[in-house]
Amino acid sequence: MAEGVLFDLAKKVFEGVGSLALQEIKLARGVKAELENLKSTVSTIQAVLLDAEKQGSHNNEVKDWLNKLRDVLHDADDVLDDFSTEALQHKVMTGSKMTKEVRIFFSSSNKLAFSLKMGYRIKAIRERLNVIAKDKDNFHFIQNSVEPQVMNRDRETYSFVLEEDVVGREDDKKEIIKLLLDSNTVENVSIIPIVGIGGLGKTTLAQLIYNDEIVKNNFELKLWICISDNFDIKHIVKQILESLGNGRYEESLEILQNHLREKLNGKKYVIVLDDVWNENRNNWITLNNLLMGGARGSKIVVTTRSLKVAEIMGTTSPHELEGLDAEKAWSLFVKMAFKGGIEPENREIIALGKEIVKKCIGVPLAIRTIGSLLYGKTSKFEWQSFLTDELSKLTQQENKISSTLKLSYDHLPSHLKQCFAYCRLFPKDDRIDVYTLINLWAAQGFIMLVGPKQRFEDVGRKYFMELLWRSFFQEVENDELGNIESCKMHDLMHDLASLVSGTESAILNSSGENDIEKVRHVSFELMDSSMQFSIPMPNGRKIHTVLVSNVRGDLSNLNCDAFISNFVYLRALNLSNLGLLVVPHSIGKLKHLRYLDLSRNYDIKILPNSITKMLNLQTLILQFCRLLRELPKGIKNLVNLRFLDITGCSNELTKMPLEIEHLTSLETILPGVVVRKEGSGAKSNGGPSRLKELHNLGGKLIIENLGYGKDDVSEYLNDRQHLQQLELKWWGSWDGESKCDEMLEGLQLPPNLKALELRDYMGMRIPSCVSSLTSLIKFELIRNRRLQHLPPLNQLPFLKDVFLFKMEALEYISDEGMVLGASSSSSSSSKTPFFPSLSSLKIYRCPKLKGWWRNEPHHLLLPSFPPSLSELRIIRCPNLTYMPPFPYFKERLALSGCSWKVLEQTMKMKMKMGAATTSTYFPLSQLQQLYLIEIDDLESLPEEWLRNLVSLRKLYISCCDGLVSLPWIGSLTSLQSLEIWSCPNLTSLPQEIRNLTSLKELSIWECPNLTSLPQEIRNLTSLKELDIARCPLLGQRCKRQIGEYWPIIAHVPIVRVDGQKQQEETISSESESDSVC
Repeated sequence: MAEGVLFDLAKKVFEGVGSLALQEIKLARGVKAELENLKSTVSTIQAVLLDAEKQGSHNNEVKDWLNKLRDVLHDADDVLDDFSTEALQHKVMTGSKMTKEVRIFFSSSNKLAFSLKMGYRIKAIRERLNVIAKDKDNFHFIQNSVEPQVMNRDRETYSFVLEEDVVGREDDKKEIIKLLLDSNTVENVSIIPIVGIGGLGKTTLAQLIYNDEIVKNNFELKLWICISDNFDIKHIVKQILESLGNGRYEESLEILQNHLREKLNGKKYVIVLDDVWNENRNNWITLNNLLMGGARGSKIVVTTRSLKVAEIMGTTSPHELEGLDAEKAWSLFVKMAFKGGIEPENREIIALGKEIVKKCIGVPLAIRTIGSLLYGKTSKFEWQSFLTDELSKLTQQENKISSTLKLSYDHLPSHLKQCFAYCRLFPKDDRIDVYTLINLWAAQGFIMLVGPKQRFEDVGRKYFMELLWRSFFQEVENDELGNIESCKMHDLMHDLASLVSGTESAILNSSGENDIEKVRHVSFELMDSSMQFSIPMPNGRKIHTVLVSNVRGDLSNLNCDAFISNFVYLRALNLSNLGLLVVPHSIGKLKHLRYLDLSRNYDIKILPNSITKMLNLQTLILQFCRLLRELPKGIKNLVNLRFLDITGCSNELTKMPLEIEHLTSLETILPGVVVRKEGSGAKSNGGPSRLKELHNLGGKLIIENLGYGKDDVSEYLNDRQHLQQLELKWWGSWDGESKCDEMLEGLQLPPNLKALELRDYMGMRIPSCVSSLTSLIKFELIRNRRLQHLPPLNQLPFLKDVFLFKMEALEYISDEGMVLGASSSSSSSSKTPFFPSLSSLKIYRCPKLKGWWRNEPHHLLLPSFPPSLSELRIIRCPNLTYMPPFPYFKERLALSGCSWKVLEQTMKMKMKMGAATTSTYFPLSQLQQLYLIEIDDLESLPEEWLRNLVSLRKLYISCCDGLVSLPWIGSLTSLQSLEIWSCPNLTSLPQEIRNLTSLKELSIWECPNLTSLPQEIRNLTSLKELDIARCPLLGQRCKRQIGEYWPIIAHVPIVRVDGQKQQEETISSESESDSVC
């Protein structure tokens, strides 16, 4: 059990004793009395646990008492789980048709025998607890039911630092000082948070800034206040006043705040609030109000370990401090480990030192601490011994590094402590899947729901975010909808998890050095399967977690029956990617199991029906079990199943699990739920009516074959609060166009939708409710013959991705004219941004599309797409002639089968901006890649517009029949790649090509009338690759030895003509010549 979490376990046992599940079992005489006595004893112990855990951090006798209590509480939890499982079995079986065997099992005599057996076990636990309860009196614990605030009185900082002692923070210092000196702010007083894990040097950086001469000269007042744990308003105000001089202040807060405002009002000041832990927004608002009287340009610098604190306090984005890079980390290490801060001459010690520095992961505190330990050691043996033996244990023991980091852990509420400590089971540097993490927490009972409408996923994600905000996780990766899907743990945080989890969790490895006497959670990190797969532990029956996914090699012959028989109280089991051929029938004996992962066992064809006996199962992961065709019959018995992952399984399985309507606890099915209505040639799987009772279902829902028969999707969508993605697919050959609009009239889509796709929808209008989906991120509209315009989408605040495909009747994106108040290139005071978050816009095959608005406004009044737009593709829209401008577009612009006039509104913005504007703000001056395909009027594109593309790196031109020359190409001075394909009328490249001094790749394909290269190509010294194909005359002239242009391209390392590398051809010829001679 992790440090500081016994209170929650005792609470869980206490609530378990009084649960309704026990009331549903016929208890033998005396068992109820034993349960009441047990409940009373647990309550007595729980009352002092918070104080006991606090004392246990520094008192070994108390720590030993807590360890004994932990073992008994775990055993009590297992017994109570037996009770609740028995009650659940009775409830499920009596709710269905019982076999003769089932009736016998649940006969009165059997239930009585079970009750007696449980009674003996309860009595044994109660007696053990009584001994522990008696021992508690020896320690004189204080009763307390509220978690005490962690106080860290020995953590007090000051403003002074020797600048020469600080290494590697020059860039961070410059960035913060730049923010300090920025006067272009809305508020008089701005707050700048510095965030990072313990030991990164947040305080040191703040000290550097505080003592900088520029800062001294730009502020009237400078104040350093160490906050630490005690965010007491009166105490902080007193600290500030005392720092300003004039003695000590002992008055009331009313008098103190008057003094404070008198001294600060109208003065330009900088205050450092160091080491802030307060996450109570009201507390901060109270203090903030007292500090707001400073002159314009005043600043407050806050250092904290928590992004949540930064969010509460900051008015600017937090400066997230990172570890030192390898070079700076080594410089600091040399300063700490070697005499005089000078590298030794011994190269072997230097090599060992650099290996040691790598283990510090750029954390200055770790580098300083470890460097100091090595100071004075001069032999290679001492350094080698430290690297191989001492270093790995150092951060998992109590020392300056761990005690600094442990402050963050000590400040966690107990429910988050156990969640963090459990992460010790993941190997270092592993990318941790957030779904996996939440499901494992739920399996161990760490996630507590407070109401019937709460979902494990939502509460678990809240727990995860709280740990992320406090810097326990890092390097998050998001899915396409912005949900965090994975993260990493800093190595030092992993060491901290190992420290606080103690002997209860272990990663078993091939070294054999595994302390497993009291372990309850294990994961394996074996390099190959040649090592015997076994868990040699005396308390195997008490193991709650076994994660075997990190075993390398094939374990298809694993004796699962023997394995399972040893772990009857298992709550979580991961057997993924082990090459298993079958899942044994005996797995059904794991009646306490909540989490089962069988993913990537590619040869499993069936699951045993015994799985349906695992009534506690919450999570079943079958990802990429590609031969698995169906789920077992009786899956409806898994009444607690809430997460099912069948991603990558056969199509038959992924369409819709049988009996899904009975699984009312379901929250997530991956990759999504597919329901199909009866259609011509399409087999129904029950349609949306099967979802009627699945009120907690989230994730992705696909409804197919709409339009065939009666469509009644509304009643199944209106209250789906948790759905994030919805795909509605109409029957492809359906012609009932007139019914389409009626079908969706009055439709209320799930309010929290993030992605919506309508496929083969034949209505004339999109439901108006789409415009009210304020959480929408992705919108796709695929194939429609009647729709002439879209509903207003431009004000949706989070919409990032819009895809329109084969909209045959679409003439304008909007039929309402330009929305008044939308941001335009001429108005900086606009109230309603135009597509404020848009990053990708793709419009494919819309033959009648003419423009964005039916009534085109003057180009000076057009709203612009935001700078966030990074992908724009317009394909096969021949009549499209105007678009809203996108002057800040940076990444990839692709135009195919349309007119260059879609650029006109953007390029005209140059006229409005005026000659005084710098090139950075010229239209498309930051564009990186441009693809022009089938642009027949490209030759008439105004030359001066293309000269704006000063940042263009890649230009691809294809199938532009009207292109004769490229006179403007020389202005693209940043160009690195130029590809010209299938331009039959291109006859020459201009002399100005000499200006392309950055060009690295030049490809010319299928340009038969291009017969020459300009002599200036010899000046392109950066050119690394020249590729010419299907240009008969030009290709012949560029061949080595015989080509007349070879002298001007000979400097290019790789020249290909019709796929043949010219340098290789020459080498081959020379070799043949040598062999003949």
